[in-house]
Amino acid sequence: MAVILIGLKIWAAYETDSTAMLGSLADSGLDLVASLVVLLGVRIAAQPADYEHRFGHGKAEALASLVQVILITISAIFIGFRAIQRLLVGAETSDAGLGIGVSLFAIVLTAALITYQRHVVSRTGSLAIGTDRLHYSSDLLLNGSVIVALGLDQYAGLTGADAVFGLLIALWLMWGAWTASSHALEQLMDREWPDELRERFLAATKEFPELAGLHDLRTRSSGTHYFAQFHVWVPADWTVKHAHDRLDAAEEALQARFPNTEILIHVDPEGQTDRETMLSSEITEKAE
Repeated sequence: MAVILIGLKIWAAYETDSTAMLGSLADSGLDLVASLVVLLGVRIAAQPADYEHRFGHGKAEALASLVQVILITISAIFIGFRAIQRLLVGAETSDAGLGIGVSLFAIVLTAALITYQRHVVSRTGSLAIGTDRLHYSSDLLLNGSVIVALGLDQYAGLTGADAVFGLLIALWLMWGAWTASSHALEQLMDREWPDELRERFLAATKEFPELAGLHDLRTRSSGTHYFAQFHVWVPADWTVKHAHDRLDAAEEALQARFPNTEILIHVDPEGQTDRETMLSSEITEKAE
């Protein structure tokens, strides 16, 4: 889809001399590069854990998202600079019909792609594809703004409208880059799960008597994989084997309820505390 739109927008940008169309062309060019980056990131992230990457390769998706952010930012700076230049010069556009037609065609194709990406993200939870969908979603507004810009510039006689919309497109792209980067950085910095997911997990653990002494819960995510580790107090007279068997059963049940989640449980004799555990518990309580 990106290849088709790039070809059409090169033709339209040349014929209309529109900054807004040029911005749309640059965005489609980045769509192609970004999709290739996403393809690579998703393929790497899908590889199972190996000897050198014991926690898997999930963060490749976050890195792919950051590459997209960099490309989007560069594009936005270029479009903004070009728009300011045209505002100062007072350049005009031409052949609005062609530009509007190409933009309408781009909206139809983009809407179809976003619908499919939404389906994929709902099934996989992929951060990289989610970022790509966010980028393509902004294309709907971007192509719509090209239509408005050309219409105002040529049909309403508002010279400079095209350049103004080009500048607005640049600002919109910057906002999208900022939003996407925050999600990627959260994964790379091992941020805790969202509150809703943590609460569901804690509620599920309360169904198991063996986990009544749960404390020091730590969570993180990597691509489509999730990790949770915590300590559990068990009666001091339990043998290691008995504690292992009881907690293994609870762990398997939780993993069945939370797919793609690796759970690690550390056993403590009932009532035992240490400085590190107490500190981690305080951090968890403050976060909640």
